[in-house]
Amino acid sequence: MLQFSANLGFLWKELDLPDAIRAAKRAGFDAVECHWPFEYSSSSINHALSETGLSMLSLNTVAGNIGETGLAALPGREVEAKQAIDQAIKYAGSINTQYVHVMAGAAEGGDARASYLDNLSYACEVAKALAISVLIEPINRHDMPGYFMHSAEQALQTLQAVDANNLKIMFDCYHMQRIHGDLNHWLETMMPHIGHIQVASVPERAEPITNGDELNYTELFATIERLGYTGMIGAEYKPTTTTEAGLGWLQNYKM
Repeated sequence: MLQFSANLGFLWKELDLPDAIRAAKRAGFDAVECHWPFEYSSSSINHALSETGLSMLSLNTVAGNIGETGLAALPGREVEAKQAIDQAIKYAGSINTQYVHVMAGAAEGGDARASYLDNLSYACEVAKALAISVLIEPINRHDMPGYFMHSAEQALQTLQAVDANNLKIMFDCYHMQRIHGDLNHWLETMMPHIGHIQVASVPERAEPITNGDELNYTELFATIERLGYTGMIGAEYKPTTTTEAGLGWLQNYKM
């Protein structure tokens, strides 16, 4: 049976992070994940995780300055990028988080690729000491114009270039549908390299339901199970109204 993680960067945004963890437990989620938890002490997060019995699966490196979407692929920002990596991995280690998503940022060209590969190699080396894996995520350029990591092929090439056992792909079904479509093909192709899967409806990026959606999640979840994926499915979507009002999908899939 599939298990689901609540992405608290999108769900229960009106609550502080410890209380959002508690809300996710009450709603029936099996784990949580977040974007940038750094304003909260690790002790407060650990207390909420211990209280609920949930784990924090993943967190992101900081996005950078206002309007930026990451630092790892930005030439000339290598010092800041490595500081962001150190911050995220140290925090992840303190709350027993499995994955750190290293955000690339908006950039183009060979210098950007060189910076990205160097920073990812650094991240993988630092993370290895704490048994943490590093995630890269293809993100569509409709939502994030100019984002460096923007295709499945590029992600696979990056894995080959960095050649680190703890570098994995975050397969966000919403982004991958907007970039490529044909998710069954890409799930089959990329499954050996996938660390985490996330879901949302397309094109609204709302609750992952089937009616009116480009994606049939009943079929996609069957494909994911058939391919042997045993990790969590991350609910990274924007609630149509309130988080609680839209959770019928979760109960349907957990029955």
